[in-house]
Amino acid sequence: MADKPFAEQAAAFGSAMNSINTAQVVEAAVRDYKRDVLDKQPQNKQGGHQLVAMDELMEDEELQALHEERIARLKAEREKRNQQAQKGHGTYTEISEGDFLEIVTNTDMVVCHFFHPEFERCKIMDKHLASIAHKYFNTRFIKVSAPDSPFFTVKLNIKTLPCLIAFKKGVAVDRVTGFDGLGKDDFPTAVLEDRLLALDIIELPEREREDEDRIDGPGKNIRKSLHYKKTDSDEDSDFD
Repeated sequence: MADKPFAEQAAAFGSAMNSINTAQVVEAAVRDYKRDVLDKQPQNKQGGHQLVAMDELMEDEELQALHEERIARLKAEREKRNQQAQKGHGTYTEISEGDFLEIVTNTDMVVCHFFHPEFERCKIMDKHLASIAHKYFNTRFIKVSAPDSPFFTVKLNIKTLPCLIAFKKGVAVDRVTGFDGLGKDDFPTAVLEDRLLALDIIELPEREREDEDRIDGPGKNIRKSLHYKKTDSDEDSDFD
């Protein structure tokens, strides 16, 4: 009976030792498995393994600085986008003659469509501009009724509708008269996009701009090098 406590202690000690041994065996097995996985990983040209410990990368100061810079830039872009949205960017809206001067002079880039509500080609232009406005957020897209805006229609020498005028910081830099260079009435929206890109009044979204920067060869700047010619199908409406 006196030996029973010692027997129980011996059994407990033996169980603890087995647990320690088991844990060591498991750890050794994990190490062996990890080593085996690393050995089977394909290697890059420098001979190093592609498998990288992400927690170690996150501790890299240079990478952390890049990450913080990226976050700061995203926040700044979001703030700028919110401010632009409050001013009407991202939409295609009709404005009055009284609002025209303030918008044009206080916005970096504006595309203004002078239209007539009864002209079919003005309605076609509306459809394309409404689609483009959502994509090119840095440019403000507006439309002004030419019959209701006689002062600016005369000052800007608008005689044919539809008429798109590109403004940069209040200065009229170029225009698209009628469907000149766009084609027939069923021209795709991309043709008008290319025309506006050639006028340098819209900017490619960041992702597309980065993709273009990666392109090598003669096609890199193809959009801005397009040459437009008036076609026989252009039948625009005179407005005097």
